[in-house]
Amino acid sequence: MSDSELQFDGELTLGEPLAQYSPLSRPLTKERGTVQRCVFASDDGNYCVLRILGEDGHTEMVFTGALSGVCEGQELEAEGHWEKHPKHGRQFRVESYHSVLPRTADGIARYLASGILPGIGLTFAKRIVEHFGDKTLEVLDHYSEKLREVPGVGKKRLNEIRQAWHQSQGERESLIFLQSLGISPAYCRRILDKYGKDAAPEIVSKNPYRLASDINGIGFQIADRIASHSLNISKDAPIRLCAGAVYALEELSARGNTCYPVEKLVEEAAEMLGVGQTEARNGIETARREGKLFIQSFPQLNQGQEYAYLQQLLQSELTVAVTVRNLAACRPTPVAMSPSLPLEPTIRLNQEQAEAVRQAFATCCSIITGGPGVGKTTVVSQIVRQAQSGRLRLALAAPTGRAAKRLAEATGEAAQTIHRLLKWDAKSKHFLHNADNPLACDLLIVDECSMLDINLAASLFQAIRPGTRLVLVGDNDQLPSVGPGTVLQDLISSRLMPVTRLTQIYRQGAGSRIIVNAHAVNQGRSPDLSPLPSGVKGDFYWIEQDDPEKITDLFGRMISGRIPAVFGFYTVAVVQILSPMRTGQCGTATLI
Repeated sequence: MSDSELQFDGELTLGEPLAQYSPLSRPLTKERGTVQRCVFASDDGNYCVLRILGEDGHTEMVFTGALSGVCEGQELEAEGHWEKHPKHGRQFRVESYHSVLPRTADGIARYLASGILPGIGLTFAKRIVEHFGDKTLEVLDHYSEKLREVPGVGKKRLNEIRQAWHQSQGERESLIFLQSLGISPAYCRRILDKYGKDAAPEIVSKNPYRLASDINGIGFQIADRIASHSLNISKDAPIRLCAGAVYALEELSARGNTCYPVEKLVEEAAEMLGVGQTEARNGIETARREGKLFIQSFPQLNQGQEYAYLQQLLQSELTVAVTVRNLAACRPTPVAMSPSLPLEPTIRLNQEQAEAVRQAFATCCSIITGGPGVGKTTVVSQIVRQAQSGRLRLALAAPTGRAAKRLAEATGEAAQTIHRLLKWDAKSKHFLHNADNPLACDLLIVDECSMLDINLAASLFQAIRPGTRLVLVGDNDQLPSVGPGTVLQDLISSRLMPVTRLTQIYRQGAGSRIIVNAHAVNQGRSPDLSPLPSGVKGDFYWIEQDDPEKITDLFGRMISGRIPAVFGFYTVAVVQILSPMRTGQCGTATLI
């Protein structure tokens, strides 16, 4: 069977188990062999296709399953089922596997040259194996002094090999145990580095769910598979319920929640874990007792309903609340304003814009918000000019590199991402600027604040020294941040700082139908969907079509014909397609 014959097509999803082609009632069988080639590996590592050479050195097999991290040349012993795929023939679907010490001369030589013995390459390893044959590993275990019989092994080298081999013996046993649980070698190495070779087997056996929080790349689902398939831990075991409650809350935070009502979390956790609500509630309570999640109630809100927090998110929310309150209570150092400071000849501030500039200097923190095209950038430019005239130390930042670049272009001043401003240290995984090492600036302007999540906001706010002026700019009607929290909207709702809303449309002479219709939707009015007069070029067109096939054809004609002809865009790199779905005839995967 060639590698090309192993390439799967649309008839079967790559990650789809083959249970539908073969009953699972058959007993597990064992197969052993050496990995010759990895034909396919899914991005998440949950599905791989391996070409295996059997123990006899002639039989070729195909292993499929969760085999991520397996290397070519590695010897495996696997349990699973032989199945006949309707298109790709016989395959061995692996349920569990572990690495084993090689038994063939070639396998032993490659094993010794894999780095387990420092200074031993493949050539020298083959020399050792040629001398002792399949007894090589036994010699290393019990009769290492015989290595002196191999040319090139002196007293010094013998001691080095002996010491390295015996030090690795405990590690080998731990590796074999971990791999017997179905953990890939790459993750086994991380586990041993974290817990140590002696403690790792006991820790993993006692509570495999620790892997989800301790080992990068192993989440709850992998840990749960190890627990249920390899360690026979029941689905209602307290350690599973506790870890599952935390996992459910982590999943909810990934959807943008900083906290979640406890009663709803019970429902989510029960469904996710496949247990009853009583068990899910017990898991939440265990996680609370162990400090893995926190319960907060707010008597003044929602009749005292309780909310569950992850520790980091609770800490970030408290940090934002405290630092913002402290900033709002500060009085900034007075600075001389220059009301006659010239702007561009064609630009004049309206009353809202002038008030936004005044608040930026009159208070320690203020917010400027408004939809597209209302002159937020003009206000920021004037604040920058006033700060320069008052010789204030200025810092400009935005959550993303693109937003920082636009801010720099608009103001003529250097701007950077918040991560670069705070100086992220990859080694310590902390920002260098913090409460103990605050930013050295008198005025900090942060643009596109609707993108701020609660964790980044906490890091930013605690790095601001008392007396510094903070100006937050953004459109609170835009989509919220990818991370948890709606920071800009919550700060506006808190009323702790002055908020200036800009409403008058300026951009493109108020002629942009995109901007006009965006404001109409925000104000609860229907957008203008009427067609443009013949010969008039605009930036908003409404084309109604119910037939998916016609929509696909329409997109093709627009991208290849209409858009290049009218707008001069001759490459799809400058065309963006938004769709509420990824798959299907109208999904992004089809339309791109």
